[in-house]
This record gives sequence, C-alpha cells and structure tokens, in this order.
Amino acid sequence: MSEEELQGGAAGAEEEVSMDDWAAAMAEQEVADSQTAEAPEAVPAQGLFQELGTAAAAGGTQQNLDMILDIPVQLTVELGRTKIAIRNLLQLAQGSVVELDGMAGEPMDVLVNGCLIAQGEVVVVNDKFGIRLTDIITPAERIRRLQK
Repeated sequence: MSEEELQGGAAGAEEEVSMDDWAAAMAEQEVADSQTAEAPEAVPAQGLFQELGTAAAAGGTQQNLDMILDIPVQLTVELGRTKIAIRNLLQLAQGSVVELDGMAGEPMDVLVNGCLIAQGEVVVVNDKFGIRLTDIITPAERIRRLQK
C-alpha cells in the first residue's frame, strides 16, 4: 500500500469516527433533554445566606460593617468636561487653554467609583487643593440617578 493510500484511508477513518462521535453526542443530548423534561422543578436553596435582619439582632452589625470599612474606593472631584475633535486635540500644546462646561464658582461634582455622591467647592489648605462638601446627594437620589 502506498503512503498516499494510507493517508487517504486514515483521513476517511477520521471522518467516519467524527461522524460516529457526532451521532453519539446527539443521542446523549436527546437523553439529557428527555431527563430534564421529566425532572421536577428546581427548588431554591434555603438558608445559604444569613438574613440582614438576623445579623443585626445577633449583634453582628458592627462585625459586618468592619468587614467593608477598609475596602478602597476611587474618589474623584470633577472640575468639568468637554468634547473635542481629534484634530483639535492633536493641536494642543503647552500653554493651550481647553474650555470646560463647568462655570467659575459652580460646585464641583464629587464621585465615588464614578457615582455622584456630593458637590462642593474648592479650597486650598497648606498649599494643597481640597474640597469642602456643600451638598450631599441623598441615597434615594443616588438610586434614582443609577436607574437612568
């Protein structure tokens, strides 16, 4: 037998095995589908997570709160924004002025992980910039803004 015939025979056997494997997989899927149709509805697991109300009643509130107090978040104070064409962006040089949509004297937005939580005014303390909070966004208002 020549090498070409051996290779051709091997390729034909691979195709035949592949078709047999495909047929077997389809048969397994039909069996699995029929078992799923006969299986009773899945019941959600009960008692996996502790209810928040029971944690407070058990005196675990402080312990639960302590777990999240050291999680770092990104706090950003936004001076303003603008849209600019790439052509104009490439023409910017040292000393260029970019006009923002914020007005002078207007409160700055304070964002935590990108979510607005407060507004305030810029202050300078010991040659460092800071922000004095003038308006805190209520939790209900934060939720309303998230739904937009």
